[in-house]
Amino acid sequence: MKTLIEIHALQNFAPSNLNRDDTGAPKDAFFGGARRARISSQCSKRAVRCYFGEKKTEGFFSSDELAARTKRVYQAIAELLEEKRDKVEALAKAEIALSYVKLKPAEGGKTQYLLFLGQREIAALAEALHEFWDQIVSVPDESTEKGKGKSKKATAAGAPKEIQERIDSIFNGGKAVDVALFGRMLADMPEKNQNAACQVAHAISTHAVEREFDFYTAVDDLKPEDTAGADMMGTVEFNSACFYRYAVVHWEKLVENLQGDTALAEKGLRAFLEGFVVAEPTGKQNTFAAHNPPEFVAISVRRNTAPRNLANAFETAVRVRKDESLTKESATRLSAKAVALDKLYGTLCNSHYAVAEDVFDKTFEARGFGTKEESVSAIINCTLGEVSK
Repeated sequence: MKTLIEIHALQNFAPSNLNRDDTGAPKDAFFGGARRARISSQCSKRAVRCYFGEKKTEGFFSSDELAARTKRVYQAIAELLEEKRDKVEALAKAEIALSYVKLKPAEGGKTQYLLFLGQREIAALAEALHEFWDQIVSVPDESTEKGKGKSKKATAAGAPKEIQERIDSIFNGGKAVDVALFGRMLADMPEKNQNAACQVAHAISTHAVEREFDFYTAVDDLKPEDTAGADMMGTVEFNSACFYRYAVVHWEKLVENLQGDTALAEKGLRAFLEGFVVAEPTGKQNTFAAHNPPEFVAISVRRNTAPRNLANAFETAVRVRKDESLTKESATRLSAKAVALDKLYGTLCNSHYAVAEDVFDKTFEARGFGTKEESVSAIINCTLGEVSK
């Protein structure tokens, strides 16, 4: 059985710069021959992970059900051992222990790249350090001809086998919901990589956009009154766009990544669907305050079929007449595309959707997305009920 949970959203942002490129301009892309506003998938996933952190604060998640992406894992391990071991010595031991599995430190007491580790994994590493404390010692460093010391492979090969196997066994994802959903890559331990149960598309505008510029000035509050002119000036690029957003979760893969824990998988799926709707990028929000939630949300549960991103509904950029709603026209296109593909491939619609009724009057029907519900929470509840069948 292959069960896919697909979420589609239309979100019309007021003037904003939510996700910037290396020049500070809003990210964009060409699609269907027109320039579109874009929010990267990485940006969207980061917003959802931050939402998970909020859910932890509320008590929905426990600390050990989530992960941390960090280069400072040695410090995290040492902090867990503060009451049992000397912190400076614990830092050194952590570096040695992780080198046994080819994770060698870089300058500044950090790992060479970001590690995405479940809190259970970090806690288990600290426990292993405490248990094997006296046996964790540097592998003799026989210099090479160039004087650069042992390679990662050689260091690992010379490590005490019992400790190496114990540490290696810890890297199993730690039943962390965010690792299970978004996956991870450990360059030096490819066998410990975790394939993501979730895929998130780059959000693109349903219509063509042009960049705009905000010219700003600032005045020194303590400036003498007889002095004219601004003391700072510049420009900020921005745009305004109705974004089509899409993500898909492979249910069986999520359960597998969480080591068969169906209850935790259901909790993670609920939090992801909620977060996908309400979490928003934070770029330049202190400048623009573009807090505009989606006004069309649809979720489909589809089995034994391929995922279906409906962005091609907007291959021809949406254009509206005066007094017409860009969001409503986009939803009409989206629903028509869903109907057309269901007909083309002989699939059945198993979806629920909700809309903001001030934008969509009560006669509006998105035939391609099944049953209309009163709220986003209602369609999420319907989805979880369908998945658990």
